[in-house]
Amino acid sequence: MPHDDALHKDTVRRIDWFLLPFLALLFLFNSLDKSNIGNAESAHFTSDIGLEKGDLNTAVALFFAFFVTLQPLGAALGRRYGMVLWVPSCMLLWGISTALHVWVRHRWQLYLLRIMIGCLEAGFYPVTVAYLSLFYTRFEFGRRLSLFYGQAAVGGALGGLLSYAVFTMFPGHSEEDHGEDGDQNPNTRWQSWQALFLFEGVLTIIVALIGYFWLPGRVDTAWFFKTPEQRIYASERVKLDRLSQVEHEDSAGENADEEAQGLLESTQADALHNHPPTDQDVTDDHGLTPHDIISACLSAKIWHILVCNILSSIPVYAFQVFLPLVLAPLTDTPDPALVNLLTAPPYVCGAITLYLFASWSDKHRIRIKPILVGLALLLVGLSLVVLLPGSKAWVIPRYIALNILLSGTFIASPLTVAWISGNTPSPGKRTLLLGINGWGNLAGVLSALLFKPKYAKTGYIIPFWWTLGCVGIAAAGYVLFLRNLQAENRKRKELLLSWEEEDREVERMSGQGPLPTDYRLVRWLLPISKRFSGLQSVSNWLEEAAEGGREGDEKMTFVYGL
Repeated sequence: MPHDDALHKDTVRRIDWFLLPFLALLFLFNSLDKSNIGNAESAHFTSDIGLEKGDLNTAVALFFAFFVTLQPLGAALGRRYGMVLWVPSCMLLWGISTALHVWVRHRWQLYLLRIMIGCLEAGFYPVTVAYLSLFYTRFEFGRRLSLFYGQAAVGGALGGLLSYAVFTMFPGHSEEDHGEDGDQNPNTRWQSWQALFLFEGVLTIIVALIGYFWLPGRVDTAWFFKTPEQRIYASERVKLDRLSQVEHEDSAGENADEEAQGLLESTQADALHNHPPTDQDVTDDHGLTPHDIISACLSAKIWHILVCNILSSIPVYAFQVFLPLVLAPLTDTPDPALVNLLTAPPYVCGAITLYLFASWSDKHRIRIKPILVGLALLLVGLSLVVLLPGSKAWVIPRYIALNILLSGTFIASPLTVAWISGNTPSPGKRTLLLGINGWGNLAGVLSALLFKPKYAKTGYIIPFWWTLGCVGIAAAGYVLFLRNLQAENRKRKELLLSWEEEDREVERMSGQGPLPTDYRLVRWLLPISKRFSGLQSVSNWLEEAAEGGREGDEKMTFVYGL
């Protein structure tokens, strides 16, 4: 497949124009439906329906409890049934659940709806990111992922602007009518928070229905490519990119920039046709093997990076829900429209900074260093927020500090996902790893526990101190992760130098070099499962998982990107 610059540009442009914006739109509504409860609360949602302020935190905690717990299961089901069927179906149902908030009048109704949305949104992000990675080479991916993930920041800004617009058009009731105990007639007048839930829920339903027809099942069958040549090239270039990962000598070079430019040379194409990879199809949106599941669960790296991701993501989830409440004490009037309008600039700063960092990451083919710099920016913002006085004279500096804080908030998580995606050639395992990494949403539970209503009057200073400590620990964890990757790459290189060329080629193609595969847990469980006749299917499944050679990043010829 000789390189054709015009073909390359037109192919990538069509993915950028037709697929990426629509996936970003899906994530935008995912973010809106996750955070709109905070916007609604600024318009007296809980007090209008007769609930306590703490019930909001409980509802948020319940949402994240189910949302987090079911992440790997949601990712596995999404991979099993395919992006095109799974994601729009889940989105349709959670859009209906969002709209149903209009009629909430009891605590159990609120809890049930937030649990339903949490279950339905579980797995959305890993499945969608894994699907997006089928269309781009590794070092095209970071910048595109920033545009996708940046919808969390855009969603925060848009949520504030939509709330401002809705609350202006539907003011609901005056502060005099509201009083300490909420609206005295919540069932007889249309409230602003009801308009917000209904509007966002209906929009989500409409986008979900479009998704059934818009999303292609495979790269080489995408409807938005004009010619068969584009379809073939779009598929082959991703396969070539994944093949080049299992090339220890070439991958380690600092000057090898063809992936960063999205260019694939004909010599690599020849390698693909002469030595096709034995792993599963890297461009299909569904399919999951026992080997994928075992390999993902036994990966030590995913558990290390998961802890870092949880601690570094606390600000992300805290501000998705609680930023309007954090900003409320900075204003002279309790006007919910003004408070929600003030949430937009910090989120815009976050989206712009994320894109710049992701572009830097792609250009230089690095992930961990930009993450560390982003965490440093976040630490600066957090430090300013906790150290600046809370008096009215310091309102503007504190607001600027929040903008700095939000600028660094959204960098670590998507670049962590980009690292996982770029270092996992097998798409089934990649989806599961992203699902396990989805447990990073435990940060949402922690944020709900930290940012309690009792801290509102003091500007949430104590929660900010705890958040500062968690982010500092996360930064240290990423430094350790970087050092471990460097050590692993050196170890593999030294091992390969001790092998014959024939052994290296066998390892590169089938993962069956001189080093034996190590699935101790599987080999321990196999004899146990064979003792019981009722576990025969489990035994067969474990044998299938253990057979064959190493795959993807397990191969000794694979070099981990930094």
